[in-house]
Amino acid sequence: MSDSDDPIFDSKQFRTVLGHFPTGVTIVSGMDGDSPVGFTIGSFTSVSLDPPLVGFLPMASSATWEAIERSGSFCVNVLSRDQADLCWKFAKSDNESDRYDDVAWHPASTGSPIIDRAVAWIDCTIEQVYEMGDHLFVLGRVVALEADADHDGNGPFPLLFFKGTLGGFAAEG
Repeated sequence: MSDSDDPIFDSKQFRTVLGHFPTGVTIVSGMDGDSPVGFTIGSFTSVSLDPPLVGFLPMASSATWEAIERSGSFCVNVLSRDQADLCWKFAKSDNESDRYDDVAWHPASTGSPIIDRAVAWIDCTIEQVYEMGDHLFVLGRVVALEADADHDGNGPFPLLFFKGTLGGFAAEG
């Protein structure tokens, strides 16, 4: 990029403006040997219906991602508005060994953790990983998925992230 192509904004403004786009909150989980690992990710997206593909963007320097990548699979857990504490717990640095303390989970078909009471979960094998600036784009092939943890037709409401804060969702009609 030449000097004339340099942006007229800084990274703080970039983050502030993009913070006006509300996102769902997920925990991407996997296994590091016999230990569950995971981190909070807001950059999760559906990619393709045929074949069924999803993606997310972890920091390129993430040790948690490195552990998940070695397993060859991951599970995306869409958090409910009652799980805000998990969002912050899994977002902190340097607490990897404590993240699953007091967190109920069970293994998906790939072995990746499904966090109990999540709004939905999507179990995937790693299809491809692409470098994207200071992040990676992880493309996953969906092998199993589920919503409505209680199977009562009234699944929990999702947790949303907007302008640096967490909140719930209410349908407008």
